Amino acid sequence: MSQLPPLDEAISFAVAQLFADDPVNRRDPDAKPRDPSHQVLNECIQRVDLAHADVKAGKEKRVRAVLSWAIDNDLDKGRRLVASLVSTSRGCGGFRTESPNYVGAEAEKNARSVFMSEGWILSSDGDLGPSSVSEDLAGSEVTEVLAAYVRRASRGMEDDALVIGTSKDLVEATAAHVLVQLWGSYPPKSSFETLLGQAFVAVGLAVPGDKETADEPARKKLERGLFSAALGVNRLRNKAGTGHGRPFAPEVGQLEARLAVKTMGCVAELLLDALRSPRT
Repeated sequence: MSQLPPLDEAISFAVAQLFADDPVNRRDPDAKPRDPSHQVLNECIQRVDLAHADVKAGKEKRVRAVLSWAIDNDLDKGRRLVASLVSTSRGCGGFRTESPNYVGAEAEKNARSVFMSEGWILSSDGDLGPSSVSEDLAGSEVTEVLAAYVRRASRGMEDDALVIGTSKDLVEATAAHVLVQLWGSYPPKSSFETLLGQAFVAVGLAVPGDKETADEPARKKLERGLFSAALGVNRLRNKAGTGHGRPFAPEVGQLEARLAVKTMGCVAELLLDALRSPRT
């Protein structure tokens, strides 16, 4: 099953702007409205069972109203609607500058920016999908993508926060990025524990193997605890996962999965912060 795109207030505004009336049409009542039509919007909204949240208004206000309701009441349906709306706009030529249905440069740029901040890529032709840590990215670009996943993980969104691209999870990808930035490479065949330990040591974070001292900073105990927690979460993972299914073993409950994702977010955030400002 394909991953669903994110949805928050910024995204609801940005997606709604894709359906704003063309200024030319507002000045000329005889001008043909841009597609998609209100009827097509009806179909998109009804398909995800959100017709009860619809309002009688222009297309932009309709989209904004339905997505706002979904944010507060049924986020899953709202995310499905976001995917449908972007795809529908794309199908109508909304992302082709030469098309009469082009959404406009500002709306396109804004939508691309808000999706990127949440770890998703809206391409120039309107294709929307999760960004991944691939060989095409490097340096600060990888840091930006990982930071976006951290924000999603902090909200416990297991479907697209924990698994990045392939079977590599958020902490594993972050640890590898840290070592590439500081050492130029990372050992791809190392165990999760070894890779994470090397990344922690590289940025000056404490690991359980370090001997505690009476005068050490209090944060060291927290760092050791987060390291141990990451190992615990790794044991819960579905090792057969490839980024297209549930990232946890079948016996893991929803509460444990949500806490695990948030824990991974905390560990990855700690690594990224230490990469920017190494501990001593």
